[in-house]
Amino acid sequence: MQFSQYTTLEVADLERELNTSAKKGLSEKLILNLRKQFGWNQLKSEQIKWWHILLRQFQSSFVYLLLVATLIVFVLGEYIEASMILLFILIDTGLGFYQEYHSEKTVKLLKKFINPTVKVRRGGKEIVIESHELVPGDLITIETGDLIPADIRFIAENNLIIDESILTGESVQVRKIITPLAKPVTEIYQAENIGFCGTHVVCGQGQGLVIATGNNLIISEISRLTQETARVSSFEKGVGKLSNFILKITLATLLFVVIANLIIKGPRVDFYQLIIFAIALAVSIIPEALPVVMTFSLSRGAARLAKNKVVVKRLSAVEDLGGIDILCTDKTGTITENNLAVVDVFNAGSNSALFYSAIASSVINKIKQANNSFDLAIYKKISNQEKENIKKVKRIAELPFDPDRRRNSILVEYQDKKELIVRGAAESILAICSQVSVDRKKINQWLIEEGKKGRRVLAVAAKKINNGKAEYDITAEEQLEFIGLISFVDPIKKTTFEAVKKAQKMGVQIKIITGDSVEVAGAVGKEIGLIKDSQDVITGEELDKLNEATKIAMVKKYNVFARVSPQQKYNIIKLLENGNEVGFLGEGINDAPALKIANVSLVVSGASDIARDAADIILLNKSLLTIINGISEGRQIFANTVKYIKITLISNFGNFFAVASASLIIDFLPMLPLQILLLNLLSDFPMIAIASDNVDEQELKKPKAYNIKEIALIATVLGLISTIFDFMFFAIFYRLGPGILQTNWFIGSILTELILIYSIRTKLVFFKAKRPGWLITCLTAGAALITIIIPFTKIGHQIFKFISPDFNHLLTIFIIVIAYFGLTELVKHKYYGFVNHDQI
Repeated sequence: MQFSQYTTLEVADLERELNTSAKKGLSEKLILNLRKQFGWNQLKSEQIKWWHILLRQFQSSFVYLLLVATLIVFVLGEYIEASMILLFILIDTGLGFYQEYHSEKTVKLLKKFINPTVKVRRGGKEIVIESHELVPGDLITIETGDLIPADIRFIAENNLIIDESILTGESVQVRKIITPLAKPVTEIYQAENIGFCGTHVVCGQGQGLVIATGNNLIISEISRLTQETARVSSFEKGVGKLSNFILKITLATLLFVVIANLIIKGPRVDFYQLIIFAIALAVSIIPEALPVVMTFSLSRGAARLAKNKVVVKRLSAVEDLGGIDILCTDKTGTITENNLAVVDVFNAGSNSALFYSAIASSVINKIKQANNSFDLAIYKKISNQEKENIKKVKRIAELPFDPDRRRNSILVEYQDKKELIVRGAAESILAICSQVSVDRKKINQWLIEEGKKGRRVLAVAAKKINNGKAEYDITAEEQLEFIGLISFVDPIKKTTFEAVKKAQKMGVQIKIITGDSVEVAGAVGKEIGLIKDSQDVITGEELDKLNEATKIAMVKKYNVFARVSPQQKYNIIKLLENGNEVGFLGEGINDAPALKIANVSLVVSGASDIARDAADIILLNKSLLTIINGISEGRQIFANTVKYIKITLISNFGNFFAVASASLIIDFLPMLPLQILLLNLLSDFPMIAIASDNVDEQELKKPKAYNIKEIALIATVLGLISTIFDFMFFAIFYRLGPGILQTNWFIGSILTELILIYSIRTKLVFFKAKRPGWLITCLTAGAALITIIIPFTKIGHQIFKFISPDFNHLLTIFIIVIAYFGLTELVKHKYYGFVNHDQI
């Protein structure tokens, strides 16, 4: 990585390398040349316009199929049916456009990236410029609350602490130094003297020389990987397969009907009428309401998720969510609170380790404004009386935290006594303690236990100072009295435990992929129930050393991955997608490539711009449980969509086989083209309501995926039942004349399709299933009523050529429809008894 070469340089060498001055900064002339060379300090990203979102709604095989059908029907002069199909398309694209455009606007409101301005020294003067004007070699100043606007090498600092979790996944802030490192490092978390663009200054102040801007930033490397990653959603794949399947059947329909009639009837055939009839039959097979059913389902699901503060950017992601069988998540801020808390204290004597550690805070007397995670955790833990006592402590001198010494120290005056307090890593503090009132074995055992739990430990020691000096140096840090130990933990969110249990019941495997240490990641994984042993963790480096086949096995085996870089995270997601549907929940810049490649990508509202741009779904509420509930929502949508597909294919296939076969037997058309199109319209109209239907609990227990073979199998089996009953209508009524056959067959076909809804909507016996939704009940009743009434109207007689049916004919139709429902229920029960239907 580019930053590596700057980690070991002295300031003088750094100045020569960057052609700058650590005192004066760059000259104006050099700045212009550098800008020509490196460009502006901003990331290139594709701007999503409203017409991009609109055009995306038409990029579907089904929409193409329906547009062709609309054109054919329009050419045939059937303007009503053509208008209705076109209306279906417009409703579908309109709903999709509204939902996705609204989500994009919401995302723009959430955006907050690098500082718009930055303090920079140029030509010996300190000025304020917009951060996109920075060039390599600029000398900038940062302080508490800033987001670092470019990659910089620090040359001065005062208690400078940076939160790099957005890049590394580490929940603990990093103390930055200015001294050169002993050897070059390549990992972000090892670069102690480098500040990275997009990371947050939580404490202190610093100066640094800009070493990279724009497309050379570390986050730019991540951004490029994100933008170069192409992804086709599971939803798009499933619909594409289904569209191809129906398209093949449609073409086969045209050929079969035309060729069979020409062979059997020969010169008696009215070729023009035959072509119209064949195309009408072909159009009747197309489930034109499918896009509307899907979009209505997805929009309804997105609206329900919105109530739980979830923004859906890509509408189809709602259904893709239901197909997830592996959910990968970063640890910090999603599973844990990203906020350290004191979990245990080991006091060696009468003195309080918490109180002494609070005194040693770098913001003593201003501790309420502390933003160091350790200090905040300690302050929350001490008593109100101790807080009052701290206000009486006078700071005399201080040596800040030093990564080499791994401790900080402070000389204070309290109750007329001077005392030196030192705190830091346990091994560092214990090495300078001569007075330890407890057995060191007991201390070591406590440290071992805390280490196994993945907890971070802070040790505290002190000694009285009697020489009256107002200053001291590190030579005073000896012969100390050991005060105690404090262990910290990044608390698990309460909702995480419920989410993990619910995920396991739903067949969703959760995996933690984090940049944090093995100990911390393992402890979290064990605590929430993902692993039994906290050592059951694999690092990104260990995974990289394996061959491809072993890598695939290992990513499936392990549920916790630690010390993972952005590239490694990306590779893990890619490997997991071999045979699995993978969702990824993240928030940092380091998560963006993995978010882009995941089948479903989710981020929290505070995520980086790059991560939000790559995401399908944004959580305004940081909770893993919200995602698990979203998966349940996605599975309901999937179940209802498949209901529609099966119902329409069963009825359409059955009706097609019967009508096409009957056309070969008699000299007149068993149903006129316009009647076929009206049948298709009336039977499909109530199908829109399937999107709001209730779903049985067993449909939500396992991930689902479109299985075209299984859908085709049940459509064929039950389609044959439908064909048998269509032939019953034909056998009973064909001798009574064309008008009576066409009218009664029309009524019977629609009623059988409507009642089929109540059988296929569940895999259970219909009376054991959840009650159908009120909307589907109302629409099917309305469609049935229109079907029976229209043959009695003037429009039915003049336009559709119906004949008013008599009472006996209607009674016969009702009896056949009830018998059809009973036999369908019986065959359905036997079918699901023999076939593995979990994948349907």
